[in-house]
Amino acid sequence: MKGKRILLGISGGIAAYKCCALVRLLVKAGAKVQVVLTPDAAEFVSPLTLSVLSKNPVLSAFSSHDGQWNNHVELALQSDLMIIAPATVNTIGKMANGLCDNLLLATYLSAKCPVMFAPAMDLDMHEHPSVKQNIKQLIAFGNHIIPAESGELASGLVGTGRMAEPETIMHHIVNYFDGDKKLSGKQVLVTAGPTYEAIDPVRFIGNHSTGKMGLAIATAFAAQGAEVVLICGPGVQQLSNNYNIKRIDVSTAIEMHKACLQHFKKSDITIMSAAVADYRPAQTATQKIKKKGDNLNIDLIKNADILQDLGSKKTSKQLLIGFALETQNEVEHAKDKLKRKNLDLIVLNSLNDKGAGFGTDTNKVTFIYKNKKNKALPLMSKQNVAEELLLEVVKLMN
Repeated sequence: MKGKRILLGISGGIAAYKCCALVRLLVKAGAKVQVVLTPDAAEFVSPLTLSVLSKNPVLSAFSSHDGQWNNHVELALQSDLMIIAPATVNTIGKMANGLCDNLLLATYLSAKCPVMFAPAMDLDMHEHPSVKQNIKQLIAFGNHIIPAESGELASGLVGTGRMAEPETIMHHIVNYFDGDKKLSGKQVLVTAGPTYEAIDPVRFIGNHSTGKMGLAIATAFAAQGAEVVLICGPGVQQLSNNYNIKRIDVSTAIEMHKACLQHFKKSDITIMSAAVADYRPAQTATQKIKKKGDNLNIDLIKNADILQDLGSKKTSKQLLIGFALETQNEVEHAKDKLKRKNLDLIVLNSLNDKGAGFGTDTNKVTFIYKNKKNKALPLMSKQNVAEELLLEVVKLMN
């Protein structure tokens, strides 16, 4: 973080007071912080306080009192990262639709650097379809969301809408810059994609998994210094860079099971995101089965439960994380799987959620633990989900 140029945009919401602590954390970490306020933000937090903490003048208009021009293009170009916190409904809507009526928005629209935004609003506003659509649009633009948290809100209601705490935002920033390699020296095992169970040389039993979630996880964990073994089912795209990742390609559940057993013992963290076929044909035809009659009966036998097998072998020094893709009674089924398979954490996603599941670039998940409250995340890119999972794994390690 030392010497990193952080542009902090603060919009007009009660959560703006938290930004004093965030500025302090950034400066303490060695970052150079420039604060830009919307006109309404100054009603919630003192520009003088932020100026003292950041050691820089705070900007809120295109020209200062002395007539000096505050160049939004220069502000945007000279920054390594822009963070908008709190990101109110008003500011999110304008960002998503290219509206520009203040210095903060002009700077955002000129930004070439990555942009993070931390939503903050009341729970009903957070759940409104228009707000969800705007957030989804910002993510599609490539912005990084720091999800709102659940808790008591300024209105007195309790629910999702609280801006993430300064420490959480700081974790996201540090993680982006790889400031401390949280997983240096750690061995991580990740599975991704489907398995194909052959019926004959032409046909197979499989599923629609593309492995995008597993690839995102492997990339995020390798970027934090981990040595990653990535076991991929068929059809999973190749990564363009190595990222400390050793890739092993398999086709069937039996092959994936064998590869997992080979590497699990040395693994500190294992994340099983692959969609493994539960059953395989009892017999595989050596030649293509020709079409005869109106029916074709195939006897299926159960594949080994890889996750449960690893759970039975897990030591107290290892973390084991599974995924659950459900279509009904999602939480109940995921909790049962967590317990039966001796997992430390299970990541639940539902095919009932638009934008989640197979083949998409986004996902909507809930982290379910043995001894903690569930943590539901909004729809976000799979890379963002991977980064959120990484933060949870670091907490579990500690």
